[in-house]
Amino acid sequence: MKKIIVTALAVFAFTFANAQEKNENSIAGFSKGDVFATGSIGLSSAKTGDLKDSKFAFAPKLAFFVTDNIAVGAKIEFGSEKKETKIGSVKTKTLDNSVFTGGVFGRYYFTPASKFSLFANLGVDFSGVKNKLNDTKAKQFEATLGAGFNVFLSPNFALECGVGALSYKSNDNGGKGAPKTNTFGLIGGEWTVVTLGLNYKF
Repeated sequence: MKKIIVTALAVFAFTFANAQEKNENSIAGFSKGDVFATGSIGLSSAKTGDLKDSKFAFAPKLAFFVTDNIAVGAKIEFGSEKKETKIGSVKTKTLDNSVFTGGVFGRYYFTPASKFSLFANLGVDFSGVKNKLNDTKAKQFEATLGAGFNVFLSPNFALECGVGALSYKSNDNGGKGAPKTNTFGLIGGEWTVVTLGLNYKF
């Protein structure tokens, strides 16, 4: 009886170890039917003379691969933007906004089955913007086109990096007859705007 138990435990241990080894050596990457969650953090800061502009954004996302190369998903985002000027030792805020966003996006991965893959990203967002300086609220629409890459650290975890995006933005400035502000160009005005995140593949 003892020999049977010992033999069974040995077989179990060997099977478990072999399964672990196969899992660790399995090819990382994405394919049709995969689902992944990610959360990105964006930080940018620019200073021109006495004017300082800083932005922050946190955006959790969930996406599903409808084909081997294409993923579609949704996101929510919490963000802020602040601008201030400094004259001598006196700092004055000229902008202090908080933003809540809901959006959808689509991605095309060029080599999804590889550990490293570049992707192109197209997103559409709808936001509520609160101006804390004058206590007003505005609605905003934004369409963005960007790029990035994924690097798998294990079969389930991948590091994600996104680099600046081309953006079209329309803000109603609170409505009530106020003229809309439409802008088109690079987010943050430069390609150095970077987002970093960690993906988990289910």
